[in-house]
Amino acid sequence: MIEAHLKKLRARDDISTEEEEALRTMVSQVVDVPQDRTVIRHGDDLPHSTLLISGWLARVKDLPGGERQITELHVAGDFADLHAFTLKRLDHDVISLTRCRLALVPHQRLKDITENLPHLTRVLWLMTNVDASIQREWTLSLGQRQAISRMAQLFCELNVRLGVIGLSQNDSYDFPLTQVELGQALGLTSVHVNRTLQELRRRELIDLEGGRLRIRDLQGLKEIAEFDPAYLYMDKRPR
Repeated sequence: MIEAHLKKLRARDDISTEEEEALRTMVSQVVDVPQDRTVIRHGDDLPHSTLLISGWLARVKDLPGGERQITELHVAGDFADLHAFTLKRLDHDVISLTRCRLALVPHQRLKDITENLPHLTRVLWLMTNVDASIQREWTLSLGQRQAISRMAQLFCELNVRLGVIGLSQNDSYDFPLTQVELGQALGLTSVHVNRTLQELRRRELIDLEGGRLRIRDLQGLKEIAEFDPAYLYMDKRPR
């Protein structure tokens, strides 16, 4: 059930048998959520954190006028709100972009991990730091990158993140976002998203059809994005 999460952790550090058992037993409940639902609402008291088993989630913030910004995408193996363990409530919503299966982890069980398994605690802390690093990279994209570089950056990032858990193969992966949702992630209008996708296709860098993205020229896409995966902290080392 939490194999994708274990793959993410083990890509960055060794996880012992005892730690794996703690991770497997921390889940109290598994729930299925339809597409386009608010999974976590900002301001609600949270007694648990949510681990994504399958599907795609997004962190979002909305303005009173209805404008929406997607601040991060979550794929299988991600904790959508591990930071809720200390915050107890969120300042943003978490929504389901697809049908999702979620594992609920009571904060009391996370507290037990922090008190009894210090190394595993550090690894989980690392993952919240990686989330923050991803958001800094997205902020850089929104503030300084041109539209085509923003999109290329996101596609390269997801190729790495999905590759770790075996969901990107031969630089190809499912990409269920609509053009509206992609625009909300990149700070672009739907029209601009469409033009940018067409330009990437014209340069023979990607294909996107039927909800499947295929990177035809990974090196070329990386060059447009000036992609440096260092912010994903994929190097394996003791924490």
